[in-house]
Amino acid sequence: MYITNHMIHPALRKRGILLRRALPFFCKRTFYMCGRLMKFMKGKHTKELLCEEILIDRPAPIAGKRQFRICVYRSKDSASNVPGLLWIHGGGYAIGAPEQNEDYILNFIRESGCVVVSPDYCLSTTAPYPAALSDCYTALLWMKEHASDYGIRTDQLMVGGESAGGGLAAALAIYARKKNEVAISFQMPLYPMLDDRMQTRSSKENDAPVWNTKSNENAWKLYLGKLYGTDRVPPYAAPGRLTDYRGLPPAFTYIGSIDPFRDETVAYMEALKAAGIPAEYRVFDGCFYAFDVVGKGTDIASEASELLLHNFRYAVANYFAPQPEAGPEDR
Repeated sequence: MYITNHMIHPALRKRGILLRRALPFFCKRTFYMCGRLMKFMKGKHTKELLCEEILIDRPAPIAGKRQFRICVYRSKDSASNVPGLLWIHGGGYAIGAPEQNEDYILNFIRESGCVVVSPDYCLSTTAPYPAALSDCYTALLWMKEHASDYGIRTDQLMVGGESAGGGLAAALAIYARKKNEVAISFQMPLYPMLDDRMQTRSSKENDAPVWNTKSNENAWKLYLGKLYGTDRVPPYAAPGRLTDYRGLPPAFTYIGSIDPFRDETVAYMEALKAAGIPAEYRVFDGCFYAFDVVGKGTDIASEASELLLHNFRYAVANYFAPQPEAGPEDR
């Protein structure tokens, strides 16, 4: 799916052309370099919210470390009986930090007064799957267990994220269904990274700005490690491989029409619908990966943001999932 400049939305075209020239694709070295640079972002939080940094224990050490950091964001006004949202940052599973998503987080909290827990999960440059999923699931359990401490209602635990964070949000929904320890009421996997096989039209030979086929392949190789290129990849690593969508939480997402993730995102959402799960999505014409962030300030990015918040408001008003009784895995 070769992307010409004229295929890019007019409001994003100039930025897209510049980004294509500046960074044609992410290679392994680029991921490591970006990861080192992003460390300087950590601990620098918006002053509009309360942010508490907490170290929580892993079930088992990852890369020799027993603990990892979560950021708990709250409104400065006291709140009770509010949703809890686990928001997971993107970055191809290889780079990123919770701090990069504070614009999303601020908007969610303004809309509902919710409490947002954002995990600084293990990146693939440190350890491959299942390290990131394990950290995110541990953070989800922590949010459930500490709900009363933060005024979170336990029947409205939600998950979401962008790119790899969206992939992890979808994976958590599948994994939580299997474990039957925590119920998720709603999922928001924005332009999610779902399928390592890269067999769809949009994922093949895609050279769109920001993220393309080469970047995608290199990221999956890092994340899956020895599993890459095999038929042993589980849906907890690549949710696009899922075959049974029953019992998953309602979902919302959006995706750009020239994003390499377009087809796998549409397939995931349509599969949810076919299983009787409420699922809404929008494909934005001419938009590339992360257009809502890269194109901040444009009408198209603002439209995507408002659509996200509209669906989030609807979920807060309508979607609930009581927590399961303690028991063994049911799937």
